[in-house]
Amino acid sequence: MNVKRKRKVFKILFITILLLVVLYFILVNFLVSAALVPSFMRKLESFQRITDESYAAQVQTSDIQVTRQLALNHTNEWLEAVDSQTISAVTDDGYTLIAKEFISQDDNANNHKWALVLHGYTGWKEEMYPFACWYHEQGYRVIVPDLRCQGESEGDFIGMGWTDHYDCNLWINYILSQDEDACIVIHGQSMGAATALMMTSEDDLSDHVAAVVADSSYTDAYSMFGDKVKEWFYLPAFPLVDSARLVLRLRGGYDLMDASALDAVAKSNTPTLFIHGAADAMISVQMSKDLHDAATCENELLIIDGAGHAQAQDKDPEAYYETIREFLDKYSQ
Repeated sequence: MNVKRKRKVFKILFITILLLVVLYFILVNFLVSAALVPSFMRKLESFQRITDESYAAQVQTSDIQVTRQLALNHTNEWLEAVDSQTISAVTDDGYTLIAKEFISQDDNANNHKWALVLHGYTGWKEEMYPFACWYHEQGYRVIVPDLRCQGESEGDFIGMGWTDHYDCNLWINYILSQDEDACIVIHGQSMGAATALMMTSEDDLSDHVAAVVADSSYTDAYSMFGDKVKEWFYLPAFPLVDSARLVLRLRGGYDLMDASALDAVAKSNTPTLFIHGAADAMISVQMSKDLHDAATCENELLIIDGAGHAQAQDKDPEAYYETIREFLDKYSQ
């Protein structure tokens, strides 16, 4: 092969490799947007597909459905009577976050109980209102936010708990501005639970945060992203997840590896109740077991047999809420 032909072959090979690299990073950008940018997800209809697939993966027994409907009916009655207001806060990077505050009717001047209730991935504050209702009926004043980029809150990327655990300090600050003696419980579900756990690892977390209830948390966002790339997009986790880390750092400003509830609980001093459904097909119950084992704080683990993802309160509401009540009686008075 002469020199001229060799150069031509090399040029074709170089262009081919370059095109493959460009196409690969287009794919990675697409995956990041399809999993973490709700506006893009809606255009692709992936938001609805993920919602439908998540619902299909739930346990559909009649007892869960009946209990869920009863809880929704009770919550709707409560919403008609409760005193509430919409509040907002602005993040350090300029996004406006929205929350609903439910004001306690307890006239006891010594009542300083507050609950911050956090929803999950692709969720919104309204789906957490049954929990807000329960806390309110226990005498708590309750804040239920839309996490960034979801519901009414602004943002570019779902934070997988990492950006959220910084954002939620805005709500802690708001609570303390209203009540300097506040005793705060953070109750999170799924990604909201991981957010709450990440908050407990920070040195500057307010001493007024007395306890965390972490329902159906994952151990870390890196593992979850890998699982969902395979489950939702039928693609291999390696090397896509590591490439997504790079793209997300450039576009979203955070690293999936940082979003680790497992690392957080190993540093936490905040009493934590871990809850999980034994039949969870979205986030393995083993993740809550791993979190429980790794936690250095005072902690307990409740596993509800027959409950799917975030269904523990509907499968066995008596065990769910009584365990929370007893836990908070010990650690948040």
